[in-house]
Amino acid sequence: MSAGEGTGTDQGEREPAGPGSMDELEAAAARRSEALISAVAELARRLHDLGAVQFGEFTLKSGAKSPVYVDLRLLASDPAVLRDAARAYAVLLAGLEFDRIAAIPYAGVPIGTAVSLETGRPMIYPRKEVKAYGTGRAVEGLHAEGETAVVLDDLISSGGSKLEAIEPLEDAGLVVRDVVVLIDRQGGGAEELAAAGYRLHSVMTLIDVAAVLAAEGRISPEQRDAVEKYVRESTAK
Repeated sequence: MSAGEGTGTDQGEREPAGPGSMDELEAAAARRSEALISAVAELARRLHDLGAVQFGEFTLKSGAKSPVYVDLRLLASDPAVLRDAARAYAVLLAGLEFDRIAAIPYAGVPIGTAVSLETGRPMIYPRKEVKAYGTGRAVEGLHAEGETAVVLDDLISSGGSKLEAIEPLEDAGLVVRDVVVLIDRQGGGAEELAAAGYRLHSVMTLIDVAAVLAAEGRISPEQRDAVEKYVRESTAK
């Protein structure tokens, strides 16, 4: 069908789409999707160069074996890659409604700061340990009851640590609906958050990263396949 043909409704009689119309929302979503696709390949390459994504045989904190290791704390050491990551987060956030970014310590705080600077949106963070002296705040940064906070972290495997971070935010009267991460390890975190009523948004997945790097010859097809098998087995648990 050519661009000028109709689809059952006369295009000349159609009322123009108003602000916030479904057409505009769908077009904006499509632009965000295209921007993320472009960002994923470049970020995967730069994270690999930085050593933030490594392939081999690793033992995770849980004791499980993994063919890939992700350490996004290294982003704080490379301002250029951190900025690119912040821009990718900004694309995700453009489709969400929120008042403040709530970054999860520790890895999420430098990333959240970069995203705050990129988007101009204020940042807060829930404390890992509440001090017994001073103000004793569980949430640092200016906020008000009833405001909406989007939770930001570096990556997700299971959803446990995200749910722990959300609790003090909600106890402080903030509303949380969405969680954003750079990499989803595809370990069931999205499903765990969904079961608790939260939505996960990720810039990329482990499979995305492995696919990009394998296509460019940075890792072998066998390493890519090992990642895919690891994800399948993690999802099945």
